[in-house]
Amino acid sequence: MVTSPTVNSEALRRAPATGTALQARKKRPFLLDLYSTSVGKKYAMAISGIAMMGFVLFHMIGNLKMFLGAEALDHYAEFLQVLLYPILPKNVMLWILRGGLISMLLLHLHAAWSLTQLNRHARPVKYQSARDYQVAKFASRTMRWTGIIVLAYLVWHLLDFTFGTVNAVGTDGTFVRGEVYNNVVRSLDRPVVAAFYVIANILLGIHLFHGAWSIFQSLGWNNPRFNNWRRGFATGFATIIVVGNVSFPIAVIAGIVK
Repeated sequence: MVTSPTVNSEALRRAPATGTALQARKKRPFLLDLYSTSVGKKYAMAISGIAMMGFVLFHMIGNLKMFLGAEALDHYAEFLQVLLYPILPKNVMLWILRGGLISMLLLHLHAAWSLTQLNRHARPVKYQSARDYQVAKFASRTMRWTGIIVLAYLVWHLLDFTFGTVNAVGTDGTFVRGEVYNNVVRSLDRPVVAAFYVIANILLGIHLFHGAWSIFQSLGWNNPRFNNWRRGFATGFATIIVVGNVSFPIAVIAGIVK
């Protein structure tokens, strides 16, 4: 009579459940590991925010050449196209900068969305007290909506002045690449478009105010002793951008620039 072999219970207890248990856990790169945390996402939002704030500031300063006339603004636009030329072909450096800006924008949006999801999972039930609305500032409460509208404004801005798709809609003229001054005047001479630019830039200022204030907190530089300085910086930066950008449609509508 053949008997079945006995099973060693001790060996069964020690044996791994699957073969994967013997494999070492693959370690992620440091930056990806950091970004998976809420702290890393806050750093990403702060760094990408600083990059976009720098772009907005220098973009506004460059556009102020519009008040010097068509030749000055068109020459500035041509200068941007030949950055690092002849080391790089024309327009290449400009598109590299645009690619970097788009990357910063996507990173900023993803970090903001991820932090929102983390906060919701951390506390699925909202605070019931009215204290939240009393303490929270208007800029912080509307951060999401101003961000969405500013994103829509950015898309329109690109279609208007970079690609020219909507530049000549409702006008008798045509979009001519390279004639930046004429394209700007033709676009902002439309009252509806000018009003949209004014409203969008005011909302951009609100977004920038809270963003500039929050950057220091996201990076851990939020000592109460510097709150007045932080508020002054945020207010001053947002005001400069809004006044500068709003001056363009107002100047065209008022006939100062034509």
